[in-house]
Amino acid sequence: MVNVDALRGYAADLLEKGQVRAVIGYRRGTAGVLAQPCTIDEAGEAETLVWDPTCLNNLARYLVEDRQQQAAAQTRNKTPDGRPVAIVAKGCDSRAVAVLLQENYLKREDVVIIGVSCEGSGVIDPRKLAARPEGRWASRVDFAGADAFKVTVGGDETLIPARDLLADRCLECRAAAPALNDVLFGEVVTERGLDEPFRAVKAAQGATEDARWATWEHHFDRCLRCFACRAVCPMCYCPECVVDSTTFVNTPGTTAEEKATRIRWCERSASVSESALYHLTRAIHLAGRCIDCGECERVCPVNIPLRLLNTKLEMEAFEQFQYEAGRDFGQASLLSSFRDEDPNSFIR
Repeated sequence: MVNVDALRGYAADLLEKGQVRAVIGYRRGTAGVLAQPCTIDEAGEAETLVWDPTCLNNLARYLVEDRQQQAAAQTRNKTPDGRPVAIVAKGCDSRAVAVLLQENYLKREDVVIIGVSCEGSGVIDPRKLAARPEGRWASRVDFAGADAFKVTVGGDETLIPARDLLADRCLECRAAAPALNDVLFGEVVTERGLDEPFRAVKAAQGATEDARWATWEHHFDRCLRCFACRAVCPMCYCPECVVDSTTFVNTPGTTAEEKATRIRWCERSASVSESALYHLTRAIHLAGRCIDCGECERVCPVNIPLRLLNTKLEMEAFEQFQYEAGRDFGQASLLSSFRDEDPNSFIR
C-alpha cells in the first residue's frame, strides 16, 4: 500500500530544499468525502496531502494552468520562477504528463513526478457511491486490498466490492502504476484484471447504426455546451479552440475585417448538429492523445457518456497501430509516426 506519511515527507523535503517551487497534490475536501486538488508551496503544508480512492482529479491539468500562468508572467515582463513543479500522479495522470512532454508542451526538467500506485483498486465513482444507501453519508473511503473498498459511515465500516464503486475507466485500466515517475509510492501493478480493455465501447458499438445514432442524438440534444469537458482535459491546452469562437484571440491590431472573416466552424447555439460537431471534432483532436482519465465524463453536468467517444478512437489506435497514448513520451505521436507494417499501404 502507498505510505502516505512517506509521500508527505518526500514532498516536504522537495520544498524545504527548494528543489521545486510547488507541489500539486490532493488534500481532504471541505464538502463531502471527496479529496480536492491542492497546490502547496511550503514544507509545513505537506502534512495536508492525502492519497486514497477519493483522489479523482487528473492533476496534469494543473500543469497546463501553471504553464499558462508562467507565460502570462513573462508577458508582464516578470521573471517567472524557473524551478520545476512536483505533481502527485496516478497511472493515468502520468500518461497525461507523458503526452504533454511528447508534444513539447512541457520539458522533462519542468516537472517532478511523484508516482502513486492505485495498486489492486483505483478511484471511486462518486455517482456509484451516492447510489448506495450507505454512500450518501460516507465520511471516508479507503483501499481494502485488490477487491474491496472500506466505506466509513458514521462509526460503522462496510466492505464494498471494488467493482461496485470503481470508476468505469478503472475497471478497464491497463496500468495502475505510473510508468513515468521520479519516485514511486506503492507496489507496481501492471494489470488490474477486472474487465478487458475497451469493454464498454465494444458493448456500445454492438448496437445497430440507427440505434447508436438515436442514442447519441439524444445525448447531443442534452448538451449544454458549457465546455466543462474541454476545461478539465489536460490535452485541451490550445489558446484558441477551433470549435469555440469565443476563444479567438483579439489583439489591438486585429481589424474588424479579420474578426468578421474568421471561420466559425461551430456556432454556440445548443442544437443537435452544432453539439455533435463540437464533440466529434474534439474526439478527433484527442485521437492518439487521450489517456482515458475519464475526467470529461466525470464533470459533465448532464452525464453524457463522453468517454465512449474518446475510447473508441483510443481502441482504433491500439488495434490498428498498437499505439497507446502516454506509454512512452520518447516515441513519436500517433499522427507523426510511420511504420512499414502500418495498414493502408495505398498511401505510400
